[in-house]
Amino acid sequence: MTEREGKAGFRWKGSDEGEPVLFSADELFLPELGTGRMSDLEFLHVTAKRILNSVPSNSRAPANWTINVYRGCSHACGYCFARPTHAYLGLDIGDDFDRKIVVKINAVEKLRQELAAPTWRREAVAMGTNTDPYQRAEAKYRLTRGVLEALTEHRTPFSILTKSPLVTRDLDIVAEAAKTVAVSVNFSIATLDERVWRLTEPGSPHPRRRVEAMARLAGAGIRTGALMAPILPGLSDRPEQLREVVAAIRGAGGRLLGIGPLHLRPGVREHFLTWLHGVDADLHADYLRRYATADHAPRRYLEELHRRAGL
Repeated sequence: MTEREGKAGFRWKGSDEGEPVLFSADELFLPELGTGRMSDLEFLHVTAKRILNSVPSNSRAPANWTINVYRGCSHACGYCFARPTHAYLGLDIGDDFDRKIVVKINAVEKLRQELAAPTWRREAVAMGTNTDPYQRAEAKYRLTRGVLEALTEHRTPFSILTKSPLVTRDLDIVAEAAKTVAVSVNFSIATLDERVWRLTEPGSPHPRRRVEAMARLAGAGIRTGALMAPILPGLSDRPEQLREVVAAIRGAGGRLLGIGPLHLRPGVREHFLTWLHGVDADLHADYLRRYATADHAPRRYLEELHRRAGL
C-alpha cells in the first residue's frame, strides 16, 4: 500500500498532491463482514462530507438534488452505469462493486444539519439515481428510512427509484410525507422474463415482487410507476417481453415512466461485454457491431422498442 492509497489500500481522502477528498473521516473504519443473508457482503463505513448533492444543470436527473447513502450495490446488475464510481475509491468495478458496499454511517445526522440550514429551500430530492437506496444493506443500516424521516420532518419533496419491494417497509413515512409535499416511489423493471432477470440482475429482488410493491403503493394513494430500462438487445427486447411489462405496470396502477435501451458508457462497456462473451458469443459479436461507434443505441432502435411495446 502506498501513501497515496491511504488506509486499507483505498483512495478515500485524496493526497497531498491535490487529489479530491471524497470523505472527511479521520479514519477509515475496519470493514465489517456481513452475516446471514449478507454473508457475501463487506461493508465499508465512512463519514461523508455532504449528503445532499447538487446536480449539474446539464444533468438528466429528475431533481436538482440527490441523496445516495450507499456506494456499490448488491443487486449486481451487470449493466449498472454506476460501476465506475468504485474505481474512484481504488476498488474494482466488478465484484468489488457488487460486494464491497460503502456505507455513509453519518448520513442521517448530516442530512438533518443540511436541511436545517437557513439556505435550504426545500427543493425536490431524488434517491436511487446512483445506487439503490433499498439494496440489501438497507435492511441492516436503515439509513434510507432515516433520510425519509428527516425529509418529511423538513417538508422536503422527494422521489425514490428502486428495484426492491423493501420500500414498502417505509410506507408509513412515505404516506405521511405525501400529505404535505410531492412524493413519488418508482421502480426499475426492464423485464419479467425469469431467465433474463437471473442472468442480468442476479442480486436483485424478483421483478414480480416489484410489481406487487407498486400495486401496494398505488393502493395507498402514493404516486408510483416504473422505468423500463435498460432494454437489452437480443435478451429482453422481444415484443411479447416488452408488452408483458407494460401490462404489469398498468395493471398495478402505476405509470410507465419511459423505456430505454442499454447504454454502455466507458468502463461499464468492458465489464458487460466481457460477461456477455461468456454467456453468448454470438450475441457478444452482435453487441460489438451495435455499439461499434457509440455507447448508446441509435434513435431508430428506441423508436422500434416503442413500436414493439405497443406504445
